[in-house]
Amino acid sequence: MTGPPIPSTMFAWRKYKGNQEPVYEEIPVPPTPATGFLVKILAAGGKVYIDSPHIIPALSPFPPELDFVIPGHEGCGEIVRVGSEVQDSKHKLGDIVAIYAVPGCGSKDCPECGRDLPHLCRIGEHHGIGQDGSFADYIAIDARAAVALPKGVSPAEGAVATDAGTTAYSAIVKRGKITKDQTVVLFGLGGLGFNALQVILWIGARVIISDTRESTLEEAAKLGVPRKDIVPVGKSVQEFIKENGLEDKIDTVADFVGKTQTFSDAQNIVRYGGTLLYVGTLSNYTTVDAKICIKKRLTVVFNYGGQYEDVVEVLDLIAKKVVRPQVETGSFKDFPKIVQDLHEGKVKSRMALLPSHT
Repeated sequence: MTGPPIPSTMFAWRKYKGNQEPVYEEIPVPPTPATGFLVKILAAGGKVYIDSPHIIPALSPFPPELDFVIPGHEGCGEIVRVGSEVQDSKHKLGDIVAIYAVPGCGSKDCPECGRDLPHLCRIGEHHGIGQDGSFADYIAIDARAAVALPKGVSPAEGAVATDAGTTAYSAIVKRGKITKDQTVVLFGLGGLGFNALQVILWIGARVIISDTRESTLEEAAKLGVPRKDIVPVGKSVQEFIKENGLEDKIDTVADFVGKTQTFSDAQNIVRYGGTLLYVGTLSNYTTVDAKICIKKRLTVVFNYGGQYEDVVEVLDLIAKKVVRPQVETGSFKDFPKIVQDLHEGKVKSRMALLPSHT
């Protein structure tokens, strides 16, 4: 199916192999895939993960056959072309969709997709993670990557929901299996952690918050976290737990920081038979104290991304104002400056870039 005229070229950010600086240049608009859509980007998010030390190397190396790639693993846009082989799709020309960056290959014979783990598929699509992503005017996607954007959800919110929202939701609900009768310690209120906090509050569990920034702790208080459940900046978490009589009461520690110190604290403060939920990756390596973990019979759970239905559920929570993503917007052309601001800690939340045509 065809819609309004599509230009032959577009502008996009490209990351070239061996070059830390992205390049903004005019390139051909990608062809519409037979089994998918051509999407006009309305908002795009995601860090430049290529060459980054803080991403899982096995899932996102620079493709050896490519000299460049378009970053951006979070995206939202309008369907402007429908592929010739798309049948019985729930999406049509003109629909606004969030882009599930990791729909996998879709084969029932795939070791991952066959178990409904498309985000772990090693041969399928990984938009913005080793394959062309959303930092462009247009992106070509398979129909399995399109998720309807509910009314009341902005394209910027829809974009960041596909990773920052989905990863947090999947971690708390699916992997950590946190319930309302639990007491949880949450390390880190960054882009993912702040979403995780809202999901925990929605579930109804008690949550103890730890972060190094006073401003984010204030945001947590505004969401309804009691002051008595907020660890003061600079205060030892282990001391806080002891002083407040919370020993043997912490069911789950959700680590959205991923440093050696936070993981060590987690092992020490969680109760016997408790769960350590590991999501953050600020340290590539950390230490498991086998004596503690065995003695306490701890369960250690890791999470990476989420499933298609997690994206749908997160977008529904955003539409209902249960989850309000912290997202700032900026211009596509300001991408290098925004990356620098992120590295310098000047951006307190998730960023979504808006193309000039929006």
